[in-house]
Parts: sequence; structure tokens; C-alpha cells
Amino acid sequence: MQDIQDYIDSGILELYALGELSPAERAEVEAQAARHPEVRRELDQVQQALGIYAQAHAITPPAGMRERVLGHFAANQNTPYEAPAPAVPTATSRLRGEVDELARPTQPLAAAPAPEPAGRSMWAIAASVALLLSLVGNLLLYSRWQAASHDLLALQGEQTRLAATQASYREQLGEVRQQNAILRSDEFRAVALAGTPNAPTAKARVLYNPGTRKVYVDVKNLPALPAGKQYQLWALDKGKPVDAGVLAAVTAAGDSLQQMKDIASAQAFAMTIEPRGGSVNPTLSTMTVMGQI
Repeated sequence: MQDIQDYIDSGILELYALGELSPAERAEVEAQAARHPEVRRELDQVQQALGIYAQAHAITPPAGMRERVLGHFAANQNTPYEAPAPAVPTATSRLRGEVDELARPTQPLAAAPAPEPAGRSMWAIAASVALLLSLVGNLLLYSRWQAASHDLLALQGEQTRLAATQASYREQLGEVRQQNAILRSDEFRAVALAGTPNAPTAKARVLYNPGTRKVYVDVKNLPALPAGKQYQLWALDKGKPVDAGVLAAVTAAGDSLQQMKDIASAQAFAMTIEPRGGSVNPTLSTMTVMGQI
């Protein structure tokens, strides 16, 4: 069906109606019209439209044109031309003249526009409707695609946030399990650190494993630090202080264990207040807590 429509739209039917085709091409058009009713219908409409157009644009020759043409022809043939004698009007001729006069329009009729072939008009309307529906459909699809893209981005962002939260929870759970294992392990020795006269209410605890040399600090109650200061843990090995690292932060009591530097041997632990980053030797005047194994 699409091939037949393409054949109709090619313009060959109009050329046939105008007589511009070769005999072989005219025979092909007639064969197509015989085989396909839609081709025959379109060809009839084209011929009808051309006939209406020819009638609408016909020109009436001026009065006396016939006599002048015949006189010119007779002059060329060297034959005198005599104008016919006026006929004597009879009753019949007078009646015919009156009828012709009544039938003759008083004013020339305006040329009627050639109607567009019905088949081609329907195809144009159908194509316009299809184009409009296609544009509306594309607009709806584009709007839905944008909404879906926004929803997808929001879901991806939410998924990323949930994944990060889940990873944080897993990390915290792992730390809690590790701290619980340390607190329950018999290999760690708990060393209670009591407050000194500098901070009588201060309390902390050290968990020390001589086998693995691991050291953890469990804060119980430590005073707030001045700006630019940190708590530093010292291990006392045979009376000699050994740096065990600085506390990252002063947490609430029982909030978490802080892992310190490994210590090979120690008989006691103490904590002093040092400049941020720690000191090589302890500032004894700032000792806050101390305890023996």
C-alpha cells in the first residue's frame, strides 16, 4: 500500500492528465489504474480537477472575431469573402433568441477554485494529525524521561547516603566488638589510674597486654584541656618514663577505648598534660592520673 501511495504522490498521474507522457508511460499508468482502484480513483479526480480548471479559465472570443478570421483566410486565398446576410427573424428564431438571452449570464462568473483531490486532502489531514500526535507524544515522553531522571538521581543519592551510613555503622559495630573482646579478655591487665592532687576527681583505666604489647586507654573522668594541649600517656618501666602516645580526644566516660603505642614492658602508667603533639619528656607538674600494675 505504501508503494501505491508513493506512485500516486510521484506526480505521474498529473502528467498523464496533461498529456505529457510518452505512449509507453501512458500505457503503464493505465495498467496501474486497471490493477489498483485507488490509482483509478485518484486519476479520475485529477482529470476532473483539470477539467474544472480549464472551464473556469476559458476565455470568450470578442464579437466579430469569426468574421475577421474568415476574411483574413479568404484574403490569403485570393477569394473574396462575403459576410452572410442578416437572417430575417422568424417567430421561432425570436423565441430561441429570447431563450438564449435569458440563459446568458448578465455578468461573467468568477473562476471557481479547483477543488483539491479528496484522496490527497485526506492524506494531508491524516499526516498533519499524525505529526501533531507525534509532537504531543514526544513532549510527554520527554517530560516523563526528565521526571524519571530526577527520580533516579534522587534514588542514587539516597542509595549512596544509605551505603555510607551502613558502612559507618559496620565500622562502629566492629569497634564495639573489638573493645568488648578486649574488655572480656583475660590476657589484658586492667590498670586503674587515680587522680593526683592536680585533679583529685580524675579517673582513667589502662588495658595492657604484655604478650602482644597492646595498650588501650579507657577514659572515666578527665578535666577539660586548655587550648593547644593534649593528654599524653607514659609507661613507667623501672622508673623510666616511656612515651605511650597522646590521646586523640577526651571522650565521655566509657564512650570508647583509644589504642595507644605498643609498650614492651611497664610496671605503672601515668598521664600528663602536654603541648599538642606530645613531648619527649613528661611535664611532672601537670600529672593528672597515675596507677601501678
